[in-house]
Amino acid sequence: MRKLFTVLATLATLSLTNCGYNAIQTNDEQVKSAWSEVLNQYQRRADLVPNLVNSVKGFAQQEKDVLLGVTNARAKVGSIQATPELVNDPGAFAKFQAAQGELTSALSKLLVVTENYPQLKSDALFHDLMSQLEGTENRITVARNRYIKAVQDYNVGIRTFPNNLTAMAFGYKEKANFTVDNEKEISTAPKVDFNAAPAPAK
Repeated sequence: MRKLFTVLATLATLSLTNCGYNAIQTNDEQVKSAWSEVLNQYQRRADLVPNLVNSVKGFAQQEKDVLLGVTNARAKVGSIQATPELVNDPGAFAKFQAAQGELTSALSKLLVVTENYPQLKSDALFHDLMSQLEGTENRITVARNRYIKAVQDYNVGIRTFPNNLTAMAFGYKEKANFTVDNEKEISTAPKVDFNAAPAPAK
């Protein structure tokens, strides 16, 4: 009897290995790990924002709307519970992505405003914060690229035979990936025109 159980356990192990169960587990963990790094970099950016806002405040008192926009966008990002399960919920993932996009947009407006303050741009603290923010944006891009690749591997894995049967049996579903909001706009090549517009006739 014991021998029969050993044979059955061995067969079950071999069948799970050959049906892609282990590969699905590996890919799932890679997605979780890649997503954690994305969140880590987003958190780093969120931590820098208050210091950036405070350093700009002293120079740009009249730019309250822009500073308020950055503060509100950061608060919105902080209000979303960013957990590993977020990638399994397309609606929550889209909401999180939209909040991060809003913060990116608010920071872009802030950088435009700072161009009007030469003293601010030469300030050592502001310069250091800008360098850190720029480095963070690069890290976010790298982390998102790794996450996109991990999700691609996972989604392909659970959709191909025989892994798809295992995925169905254990309830594994496709994970959400990053998308571009303005896909139509960025798919159009920008027009570069070095010819100056003719002066209006007097």
